[in-house]
Amino acid sequence: MLSVPTLFTVFDVNFLALGVVWAYVARSYPNLHAARYWAAAAFTAAIGMVVSLLRSLVEIDPLVPIVLGNGMLLIATSLAVMGVSRFYDRPPNWRWEFALIAVGVVGLAIFTVWHDSIAMRIAVYAVVQSISVAGTIPLSLSRSNGGRTAGSYLSATLAVLVIVAHTVRSLCGLLESGGTMGFVELNQVQAVLLLVLVFLTMSWNFAFLVMAIDRLRDEVAELALVDDLTGVANRRHLVQRLSEECALAHRTQKPFALLAIDLDGFKEINDGHGHAAGDDCLRHFTVMTQSKLRPGDLLARSGGDEFCIVLPSTSVSEAAAIAHRILDACRADAAACMPGEVQIAASIGVAQWQSRIGQYPERLIAAADQALYVAKNDGKNRYAVCDVDSPSMAPEIDMDAMIDRARSSAA
Repeated sequence: MLSVPTLFTVFDVNFLALGVVWAYVARSYPNLHAARYWAAAAFTAAIGMVVSLLRSLVEIDPLVPIVLGNGMLLIATSLAVMGVSRFYDRPPNWRWEFALIAVGVVGLAIFTVWHDSIAMRIAVYAVVQSISVAGTIPLSLSRSNGGRTAGSYLSATLAVLVIVAHTVRSLCGLLESGGTMGFVELNQVQAVLLLVLVFLTMSWNFAFLVMAIDRLRDEVAELALVDDLTGVANRRHLVQRLSEECALAHRTQKPFALLAIDLDGFKEINDGHGHAAGDDCLRHFTVMTQSKLRPGDLLARSGGDEFCIVLPSTSVSEAAAIAHRILDACRADAAACMPGEVQIAASIGVAQWQSRIGQYPERLIAAADQALYVAKNDGKNRYAVCDVDSPSMAPEIDMDAMIDRARSSAA
């Protein structure tokens, strides 16, 4: 039969190891605020285990290992739960958690001093900890909170299993399954169930690590799709989104539009005012442009002073109207500039997906670039619309014909 000291020593070693891991994670990734809660939870649980072990090492008042030790374990659980809330950008509910801890401590004290019953102490501890753990399940399964990842599903599953294990252990204690229990020694059933809880608790903490790994992996993937200077999508993201939109349009035959944008005179800005001023212009332009876009539109920096905007479910006339709004914003901003300040102007090419483009985003990019070329040749600071519905789109593009069509539609 496994003894309480043996089981609690296993608990203690595992919690210490987890505390060290989370302390390292918290130090290495300071923006992962949940790691601090999880580190504190692990170390608090380790201390609680040491206090609980006093029952088998020295003659001591039962209130110390039972009430203080288990109370610290309940605090550790609450810290872990608040860490989950912090992980999903929710404020930790300190009042609720410490109210639960108070109820648990009072219950443990009552069934130690007033009516000594280990079965009731197990039940009180199980109910309080289960209520606290249950609060993490909705967060882990909520898509709006960033849940439903591999780690969050694992966390929710293990939280349910912890609650089930507590329920079974409480029922077995109240029904005296496996025989009587003592202050130091548990019966075989309770020893096995306690081992199960050890395993589930360790696994639940491991799920937090998986959640953190999922979050960090997503952040790295997002950085790979974001332009460092402007914060908008980069060329890789643009091509990925265009491929998705072309595939969708090919299936549904519902068109979308693409704007190709080039800042006018950007080389002169860099040469005359320096690259820092050029970078400021790029950032300022993205802010102005995004203010004129709709939810779902994608602004991407395709390179240098070149940008593209993907406009889902948009006709060519609607795309032209958006291009006009962007140019108006640039003109108004330039008019408000003081003497000597850098003025931003842009030329825009407008193209719409047509059936002849199919699932080839490079054809749509080429059409928008041709319209942009026309806008540049016609005086800059304007937009031009390119008609891509021509036989020349398959398999090759007739540049002269496309430019002529775009010129006739230039604004």
